[in-house]
Amino acid sequence: MPTAGLASERTNSLCRDCLAEYPREVTACERCGSERIVSHPELGRLAIAHIDCDAFYAAIEKRDDPSLEDKPVLIGGGTRGVVSTACYIARKYGPRSAMPMFKALKLCPNAIVIKPNIAKYAAASKEVRTIFDSATPIVEPLSLDEAFLDLTGTAVLFNRSPAATLAFVAREIERKVRITVSIGLSYNKFLAKIASDLDKPRGFAVIGKSDAVARLHDMPITRIPGVGPSLADRLKVDGLFKIGDLQAKSEQQLTERYGETGTHLSRLARGQDSRRVNREHKAKSVSSETTFNQDIGDFAELRRRLWLQAERVAERMKAKDLVGQTVALKLKTNRFKLVTRNRRLDAPTNLAETMFAAAEPLLKKEADGRKFRLIGIGLDDISRSDALPAAQADLFAADATAKKPQRTEKVEKAMDAVRAKFGRSAIKKGRAG
Repeated sequence: MPTAGLASERTNSLCRDCLAEYPREVTACERCGSERIVSHPELGRLAIAHIDCDAFYAAIEKRDDPSLEDKPVLIGGGTRGVVSTACYIARKYGPRSAMPMFKALKLCPNAIVIKPNIAKYAAASKEVRTIFDSATPIVEPLSLDEAFLDLTGTAVLFNRSPAATLAFVAREIERKVRITVSIGLSYNKFLAKIASDLDKPRGFAVIGKSDAVARLHDMPITRIPGVGPSLADRLKVDGLFKIGDLQAKSEQQLTERYGETGTHLSRLARGQDSRRVNREHKAKSVSSETTFNQDIGDFAELRRRLWLQAERVAERMKAKDLVGQTVALKLKTNRFKLVTRNRRLDAPTNLAETMFAAAEPLLKKEADGRKFRLIGIGLDDISRSDALPAAQADLFAADATAKKPQRTEKVEKAMDAVRAKFGRSAIKKGRAG
């Protein structure tokens, strides 16, 4: 029979549907008959999790439009843009996140392309975060659709293992937000993140101390955070292709060869990660950019595109309760030369109007007849929104008495509310075109 209460440390198997826990391995739940069982000898003793919403943007669009349920969906920009999210049906044909849209459409010509609605996704993200917070106060958000959770000590609070609480979280997200998530459970952040990618979508994978080295052995070295193409190429020259190749080397050998990077690689390859789940995790910057279908040299059109990106950044900042004090403009010429310009504000903001007013003169100086293929805007020097005064100062208003900061903030909040409910195109300012 299932166990209950503080015997959760002895949990070996868990029913993901009714949350029944067993001190032994089972293949089907003896209480509800479900075969959605997760088993591991250390299941009841692990408490560090990574939860990732499955194809988040696409899932929200399919939730809101049932006619899309069985169709391949790509979220992203135009033909020269990139894929933000590919649903799992589209992924069967090859499209992936960050892939150029034209390439994705060659692989999956029948895909339905939808422009991102960040306001709607941010609203859903807040619902998910509320459910996370109900399970543990130690939540480290990484983006709108993923987070680390530390459930240490929650067994006493909920009278069930952390694994069972995670299954409850997944069930609540499906019930309230109507999307699915994949869960990775382990004893540190690195392995929890690795685990969450092993069983998608709607998965629950576990890596314990007893099997960490073996589970990592055959994975490519690029699965280790920080191992990008450049470092991977350097490692391959030395015959290091898989994590198991790193495991075969001593920490001293890797340190002598690669310095601190070698030490880092050696420890992660053996499943060692001392980082804590940090609920005070801070984003360094928030930005948004778009690649044009055709190069643009006209200032009025560049200005319009800049405004649209400023709105997207503002939506993301507000969703995360963040503000920033340095506005960054990004441009890429038709010859692929990157141009960046910055302007520091007198006070932090998350208002699109304030960002746009700071970046517009920077853009005007650069729009000298050259053609550009990309424009972006971002906010740096990020802090929590409680750094704001009661009303955000409109630092760039031409007439501070005619254009009150309270009105600017109220207008944006009203627009955000309408878009969250009815979509991005439901309301827009004149300069958006």
